[in-house]
Amino acid sequence: MKTIVLTGLMGSGKTSVGKLLSKKLNLEFVDIDSCVELNEQTTITEIFKTKGEKYFRELEAKTIKELFHTENQIISLGGGAFENSEIRDFLNKNAVTIYLKTSPEIIFERIKNDSTRPLLCGNMNIEKIKKILELRLKNYESAQYTISTDNKTIEEIIEEITGAL
Repeated sequence: MKTIVLTGLMGSGKTSVGKLLSKKLNLEFVDIDSCVELNEQTTITEIFKTKGEKYFRELEAKTIKELFHTENQIISLGGGAFENSEIRDFLNKNAVTIYLKTSPEIIFERIKNDSTRPLLCGNMNIEKIKKILELRLKNYESAQYTISTDNKTIEEIIEEITGAL
């Protein structure tokens, strides 16, 4: 089976959906953010703080290229990975890309108590989430499939994804 890549804003369910989908389809699961943290032996929040977003984005792109296989993987991207046009084009060409579309209100509810979101540190509100989403929407929508996740269980989302495939 062709590799499946999940993209979307932080809190859209990429990791949760990806883990369960990989079990259901018996495919390897790769969480890019976790791999970056493992390789750097620190958190993404710390990388942002000490080395900046540009450095993190370079690491993220390098990690995606190193770990990508054209088959038998479910890859959960970091929320900003699809902003990189080279990565976006590569993944759209070589994998099945799925945008997990989630409303800012639901994202806020899911992540409001999470202090590990570097783009929202100290500024966690729906307006900030809307602004980030607005900036990224065109890139997210370039994914081959869009699955709305609002008010759905992980099982329902997976059902929709497997139906689309």
